[in-house]
Amino acid sequence: MANSTFEAVVATPREGKFNKNAARRVRVDGKIPAVVYGAGQDAVAVTVDPKVIIKILHSDSGHNTIFDLNVEGASLVKAMIVDWQNEPIKGKLLHIDLKRIAMDKAMRVSVPIVLVGIPLGVKTQGGVLEHVLREVEIECLPGDIPSHLDVDVSALEMNGSIHVSDLPHSGSIKFLGAEDATVAHVATIKEEEVAADAVTPTTEPEVAKKGKTDAPEAAAADAKKK
Repeated sequence: MANSTFEAVVATPREGKFNKNAARRVRVDGKIPAVVYGAGQDAVAVTVDPKVIIKILHSDSGHNTIFDLNVEGASLVKAMIVDWQNEPIKGKLLHIDLKRIAMDKAMRVSVPIVLVGIPLGVKTQGGVLEHVLREVEIECLPGDIPSHLDVDVSALEMNGSIHVSDLPHSGSIKFLGAEDATVAHVATIKEEEVAADAVTPTTEPEVAKKGKTDAPEAAAADAKKK
């Protein structure tokens, strides 16, 4: 589940103007600007340590991780990372949004789907496994959020499919998407690709040959025009 064993994330309230220059100064000091909101309380502009946030984002449960948030001057609350911005070139964190979480209220999140095993259709029938749906939206209590959902595809034969209905279901999790949505399937290699591979080696010499035989005719035609 997405409950965390991380130490509390400490957030320091920001004061003054909230513009690009102020945000730049925050980053120069080794912190990143953030906003905390949710649970019926006012939004608060804060600064946090980017190293702590990166550690959470790179954990097994990723952005679905629930952790303790300690905003200086306020009570300790549970929170999640709901949005973040990275610098496009170097990938450094620029800003994050934190949401206070009520542990007794269901919430909607997207969790990754992990395919386990090698399908029979790939092993023995020359098929290709295509992972169509990589995340699925669910609704559950915060304490029941899984870090990911595993689905065994080892018995999948050629043209066989795995659907949302085949994912592990429990009474604590409600799937919000269509149950018949395809998660993964084993398909044959496209005929067009095979045909292209077969034709390419023979067509190139023909084109080259045609170019050589047409050249004198083209030159004669140009001479007549002149």
